[in-house]
Amino acid sequence: MPIQKYSVNHHPIQTLLSWVKAGEIAIPEIQRPFVWSATKVRNLMDSLYRGYPIGYLIAWRNPSVKLKDGSKSGGKRILIDGQQRVGALMAALLREQLITKDYRKVRIKIAFQPKDRRFEVCNPAIEKDSSWIADIADVLHPDVKMLKLVGGYCEKNPGTDLDEIFESLELLKGILDNHIGLIELNADLDIETVTEIFIRVNSEGVVLSQSDFAMSKIAANEKFGGSDLRKAIDYFCHLAVAPDFYSQLSQSDPEFAGTKFFKAMAWLKNETDDLYDPSYTDMLRVAFTSEFNRGRLADLVALLSGRNFETRQYQEEIAEQSFTKLKHGIFNYMNENNFKKFVMIICSAGFVDASLIGSQNTLNFAYALYLTLRSQGVPPAKIERAVRKWFVLSILTGRYSGSAETMFDHDIRQVNEQGFEAHLDSVEKAELSGTFWETGLPQALNTSVASSPYFRVFRAAQAKMKDKGFLSHDITVQDLIAVKGDVHHVFPRSYLKRHGMRRRWYNQIANYVMAQSEINIAIGDKPPKVYFSQILEQCGRGEKKYGGITDLETLRENLAMNCIPERMETMDSSQYETFLRERRKLMARKIRDYYTSL
Repeated sequence: MPIQKYSVNHHPIQTLLSWVKAGEIAIPEIQRPFVWSATKVRNLMDSLYRGYPIGYLIAWRNPSVKLKDGSKSGGKRILIDGQQRVGALMAALLREQLITKDYRKVRIKIAFQPKDRRFEVCNPAIEKDSSWIADIADVLHPDVKMLKLVGGYCEKNPGTDLDEIFESLELLKGILDNHIGLIELNADLDIETVTEIFIRVNSEGVVLSQSDFAMSKIAANEKFGGSDLRKAIDYFCHLAVAPDFYSQLSQSDPEFAGTKFFKAMAWLKNETDDLYDPSYTDMLRVAFTSEFNRGRLADLVALLSGRNFETRQYQEEIAEQSFTKLKHGIFNYMNENNFKKFVMIICSAGFVDASLIGSQNTLNFAYALYLTLRSQGVPPAKIERAVRKWFVLSILTGRYSGSAETMFDHDIRQVNEQGFEAHLDSVEKAELSGTFWETGLPQALNTSVASSPYFRVFRAAQAKMKDKGFLSHDITVQDLIAVKGDVHHVFPRSYLKRHGMRRRWYNQIANYVMAQSEINIAIGDKPPKVYFSQILEQCGRGEKKYGGITDLETLRENLAMNCIPERMETMDSSQYETFLRERRKLMARKIRDYYTSL
């Protein structure tokens, strides 16, 4: 018979809420902002009043930790399913303010009509209507005198039946005594098992991630400053997207505003760059990988719990050391010089816009590599080259598109054990051989997926090499990326459609170039043999139909930098496949030259 991995108990709602207020149940970071509508809160109150079931809560008790004096401390329960319900209860019954997804504090007031026994979200009209009790928390306050409350209500509402109102309000007050089920998972379960349980019992819920569990561990630990650390991670990520939040934050959380974390992120209030807007998962990955030289966030959860990997016991010293190291990693991550220098390195590789960044994990490891090499005292120029090359290599090989954590773990260990140069050399020999450049990459360019990482790298290469846009005399590809210029079809789409081509053919990325919109419009649906012939004429007599190029040498340079094959003035739909094959080879060569130059 299988061993049961949980226990089930029922507790009064009042007991549950007292546990939450006392910190015995930690509200985790899994679904942190309150996302329920006020109407859902009202419906929950109505269900409780009528005695309907509202589902089970699921908690996972932290493992017991061995303290410095040899004794053991039982871990807190972490609420992994039911945060929205608990938040709704605390808002409606205890007047607690909730944090919205925009980090605003709101108070949801639920009103009650005793005669009809009806609940509504409080509004100005209800507040003026004496037949309503505008806030049910007034009834549930422990100091309330029920007879006085009922008497006052009946005075304001002549003709009401005192006994009927008394019964309605007594039932309302009894909500706190209603029981709710709590499923408590065993402390010795690992993260993967807890995640699987959550998914199975709550298929419509938010899928748990190991970063969620890590944030839960951080938030639940008061002894080692977990609350401020969790806020630092959360607030930094929000500020990176919404710098205006800074002034609101200093007012809404004055206690945090007095911390070193707040000062460390103050620079974000004037930051407008959106190349790297991290989530809390990104911050944790980078800080953990660079500081602990590990890649699996499950290890971070274990270390923050105090796990000794050798003895398999939990020790307070390890938890304390882990929190200290993680704080150091977070400060390094938030450091203005580090962050801006890293972003500048990525930009210097040609990735000048967030649209060119297809893999956040690739960006994350590149930042972890930057911080690691910096901590090793590697000269800045070598760090820049290393980060650029590794970033582009990772995109070209899809290095972090599969089991990212496993690869993070492998790469950071290799960087530390054999050195970056040796690790880079071994990966290049294995994955960027001559066969890759001459055969593999041209084949990879045979796709109609516009978000292809290879097309992103190609555009980054053009940006770094300061290439001009297709048929442009002065406008660069970087300019076009910055202003969201057109991706033009060399063989116009409508022309190919008229000749029976399907989407996956006419939208081949080898048929794409970055072009000014006016050039794109001028070309229209003309076949290459028509508009390229006109461009040659334009270079002969100087009349500008397509862009500002008026001499053959400039035209040849422009076509070469855009990897356009020769003899385009002879091509029609019958040569389209030949064009694609030739251009893929030219694009692959350009990417190789670009990578070599990094």
